[in-house]
Formats: sequence, C-alpha cells, structure tokens
Amino acid sequence: MKRIILITGGARSGKSTYAERLALSLSSHPVYMATARIWDEEFRERVRLHQERRGAEWTNIEEEKHLSRHDIKGRVVLVDCLTLWCTNFFFDLDSDINRALEAAKQEFDAFTRQEATFIFVTNEIGMGGTSDNELQRKFTDLLGWMNQYVASRADEVILMVSGIPLMIKKETT
Repeated sequence: MKRIILITGGARSGKSTYAERLALSLSSHPVYMATARIWDEEFRERVRLHQERRGAEWTNIEEEKHLSRHDIKGRVVLVDCLTLWCTNFFFDLDSDINRALEAAKQEFDAFTRQEATFIFVTNEIGMGGTSDNELQRKFTDLLGWMNQYVASRADEVILMVSGIPLMIKKETT
C-alpha cells in the first residue's frame, strides 16, 4: 500500500533525525535518497555527518533530480530533502519558477506512482519573513508551492518544532 509522509519545519528543528527514526521503525532496511549537490566544504561536512549517523541497514542512493528512475517498490524510502531537490530544478532551469515547479511536480508524481512508503523532508523557509533578495524570494515561492503540492497528496504531514513532532494532517483509510 502506498503511503506518503511529509515532515516539515525550520532549520535544525529535528526533521532529518525524526525522519530517520520513523523510517527505521517502518523497515529494517529503508532506502535513504539524498538529493543534495555538494557546493562547498562546509556543506560537504554536513553531508558527511548525516552519512555517519546512518548505519549499514540503509540503502543509500544519491539522486539530484530523477527520483523516479529508481525502483523502490515495496520499500520505505526517505527523501532528504525536497528543499535541495527543488534547488536543483530551480538552478538548472535558470531560476524560472514555473518551469521548475512543473518539472518537480511531474517528477514527484512519477516517483510516487510506485507502491512504497515515502517519507519526504522539507523546510518551511518562508516562515522567517520576506527576503530583500529577489532570487531568494523566487525560491521561497517555488518551495512553498511545492510543499503545498506534496502536502495535498500526503497521508500524513508532521511539523517539527524544536525537536518535537506535531501531527498536522493524518488521513485515515
């Protein structure tokens, strides 16, 4: 049975750690799909710390954009994260919000057609106010719309606040 879970919140709210514990509670061998591009040494260290936290029970897949090319049927898959995933579309499509949003939606739909349990991590970057940087405002719009799209299709949406998960949507079958 297909299940989509979205975990959202601010930076350092505990999203990834919570998502990893959830995935391990649902499967003894979950899939970790990392969407990040490494753009500097500080970020490389962040990625290394994330990888170090995960054990051998994880199947690790590095995939910047084309999630749907991976067969994860019947698996529990953690996608960390939608924010970095959308960043890849945004910059590859010359910061064109409409094209990036459409490409991300199409890829999300293709990926989630598979029968699997999907756990998506994302950021609520628009909660902190409006940036004076036009590029940042455009990306905030893109991610906000993508988060709404994923949340509308999710069975569960969890908001992380200071390490505490708050259930904000739970569909019952």
